[in-house]
Amino acid sequence: MVQYQGEPLISVGILTDKKIKFELYGEYSSYGFKRMFSGRYEAEIIDDMIICKGEDEKIEITNEIIFEPQEPDNESFVIRDVIIGVKFHWERKEKQRFTHSLKLIKDNGKITAINIVPIEKYLMSVISSEMSAKCSMQLLKTTAVVSRSWLLAQIEKSKSIKSEHTNYKSGYQSEDELIKWYDREDHKLFDVCADDHCQRYQGVTNMTSDAVRKAVEQTTGVVLLENDKILDARFSKSCGGITESFENVWEPIKHPSLTSVFDYKFIADDYDDDFSKEENAVKWIKGNPPAFCNTTDPKILNQILLDYDQETKDFYRWKVNFTQAQISDLIKRKSGLDFGQIRDLIPIERGFSSRIIRLKIVGTKKTLTIGKELEIRRTFSETHLYSSAFFVEKFGELDGVPEKFILHGAGWGHGVGLCQIGAAVMAEQGYQFDEIATHYFKNAKLKKIY
Repeated sequence: MVQYQGEPLISVGILTDKKIKFELYGEYSSYGFKRMFSGRYEAEIIDDMIICKGEDEKIEITNEIIFEPQEPDNESFVIRDVIIGVKFHWERKEKQRFTHSLKLIKDNGKITAINIVPIEKYLMSVISSEMSAKCSMQLLKTTAVVSRSWLLAQIEKSKSIKSEHTNYKSGYQSEDELIKWYDREDHKLFDVCADDHCQRYQGVTNMTSDAVRKAVEQTTGVVLLENDKILDARFSKSCGGITESFENVWEPIKHPSLTSVFDYKFIADDYDDDFSKEENAVKWIKGNPPAFCNTTDPKILNQILLDYDQETKDFYRWKVNFTQAQISDLIKRKSGLDFGQIRDLIPIERGFSSRIIRLKIVGTKKTLTIGKELEIRRTFSETHLYSSAFFVEKFGELDGVPEKFILHGAGWGHGVGLCQIGAAVMAEQGYQFDEIATHYFKNAKLKKIY
């Protein structure tokens, strides 16, 4: 049984760049320096050293430096030009404010800025960044438990990989296939990053809600457990009616509490969920099955879809159009491979939610099967396709080469674990946070571990 003596500290990667501009508001100390630090600084790598230039001082550091506040809850620091929404359609730069410690470390010729912060303070920011503070208390508490579980599971997993000297693999490749999955194990210098790759974290910039603070405090230390281990809990925007199983999106390890569930009180009668048969997948995606996340209620959607997400209106069912020129160019640029003109897109394997796990791309110059779901989503969009649960319509074939493709899809995100929009609907209908959590994470148990 995992048990912590007290609230853990975590390290969050905020920004990696050639130059980092930051401001210390308050009195900050640093090991090895007798004086205190305050004011504006610019850090960059010069001659393999970190050089921090202040208004009237210059600090030279060999590898890393940590600035620690005298009063962590009352003092803060600002980092300028933090990129949010990396590679998404709403990518932009922001000035962000953080509390607790700032670490600067060399990272392959650049500098990485890291915030070292207590986990509960981190969660208050994550929940504020991920959704509106107007969310119901039960949804906020559910999100706190899921986010806390995911974070601590990642830290435990990293410890295990390091202690066992495991050579972690995140894909495989052959002449005919390229199968990759993306997780947070590509972070070596910190526990998690601050963007959607892990969990959206913007320091105290968005921490304005008393409700978020109460939700985190009322669930402090509570996590989901699976076989006495912290569950690697996941969440996405909309499952599309059925959640996906962990092993179909990430490493091929089955988790009893991360298996597929119908996102409703009962199973839809009119559909066959054996999606190994393509006609069943097409019917499911074409249809409008009942589900908690099948809602257009603006009151509920405004809880989940923040300003930069609300450019997306159709998420339960959606479609994307491509001309031949558009899709062949897009696939070439995103995959780095020249398939020529695209003849066909063939689902080879689907998951339990109808998400495609392996997709064969048939071109005039090359044929290759790609996966898993995020690799597919990245290949078919300038940013990220809403999900890999789609079927393909082709139009106007000439010599076996279609002139147009339409992708008809379902859901938004990987679909594993908590469906955020579905959970918001459940909370509005009166479900308690423990009921919501155990609906999406079958066989999991809730336990306070610190």
